Amino acid sequence: MGKAAGHTGAGLRLFAPENALQLLLVFIPIAIVAERLHWGPLAVFGCAGLAIVPLAGLMGRATEELAARLGAGIGGLLNATFGNAAELIIAFAALERGLYGVVKASLTGSIIGNVLLVLGAAIFAGGMKRDSQKFDRSAAAVNSTLLALAAIGLVVPAIFHPIAMNAVATSRVSPEDERILESGLSLEIAAVLFASYLAYLLFSLRTHRHLYKGEGGHERGPTVPAWRSVALLLVATALVAWMSEILVGAVEAASHALGLTEIFVGVIVVAVIGNAAEHSTAVLVAMRNQMDLALQIATGSSIQIALFVAPVLVFASHFMKHGPMDLRFTPFEVLSVLLATAVVNLVAQDGESNWLEGALMVAVYLILGMAFYFLP
Repeated sequence: MGKAAGHTGAGLRLFAPENALQLLLVFIPIAIVAERLHWGPLAVFGCAGLAIVPLAGLMGRATEELAARLGAGIGGLLNATFGNAAELIIAFAALERGLYGVVKASLTGSIIGNVLLVLGAAIFAGGMKRDSQKFDRSAAAVNSTLLALAAIGLVVPAIFHPIAMNAVATSRVSPEDERILESGLSLEIAAVLFASYLAYLLFSLRTHRHLYKGEGGHERGPTVPAWRSVALLLVATALVAWMSEILVGAVEAASHALGLTEIFVGVIVVAVIGNAAEHSTAVLVAMRNQMDLALQIATGSSIQIALFVAPVLVFASHFMKHGPMDLRFTPFEVLSVLLATAVVNLVAQDGESNWLEGALMVAVYLILGMAFYFLP
């Protein structure tokens, strides 16, 4: 009976409001009503965004329970997968509307948001009461290398475009042929990135799983049955998907109403809302000195966006009415990803972190955010 009571208490703690965030769950029905009754794009966008935040928090706590059973590697991968469900759904909805610029901006925002804002906030929060926090250098180096590969995948199409345009200007290639060349190049790069992600899964979950076990991350142990955590993840993910569809339906009109560019809304606003799961979980586990898991959540999510989500979207776009999407991002988007990758490499190279490094990573994110705000 005591054991049953313990499980019941743990389950209640899983759903208990810790800082009133769970009160935001009321925005789930409000967002649905706002969309059905046409309250306006700002109301719909705001309610859907607020509804995603507590759902992401529930996903984060359920994933933490599973991570305590499965280890930092699989736990971080699981969190990244469920955390990126919203981004993938938002991107598919935008693809169907032909909003390729918004899709690319949300991908860029997810990558830099995870490695600068999420990881930076986690390092800052975890380091406030400690001199430093240690993590596995080998695993961090692998993730940094994969982020560098992702950056190369963005740089090459950006460099290829002006060269191809020059060929068009000199009449050596027709504009239609240039578009076919860019589409073909992006498709082939997407295939390489996707294959690299499969290799990463084999590396982290099979051949070098020991690198992702983490240290000091599981002293608390799981407190609820695994099936409850899985059920909570599935339900929360389904609701996040629903709210994300409502969100993307209002993003264009809301951005115009606020006087913001679509690229800023995609890179900053949509990406921050979509990454809410990573925000809450990474910071929470870092405060418990589980830096291996926090690092795996933040960098693993960016890797998954760049090496899995982006290629899948390129593949899917070839079957949509608006035609194929290429991987040609704007020069500033490419520069932002390159800078974010360089910062992660600098922080991860010594295998330890402190609160100042986290604060500076967030500062870099704010600087990039200001630049995207003023970008014409």
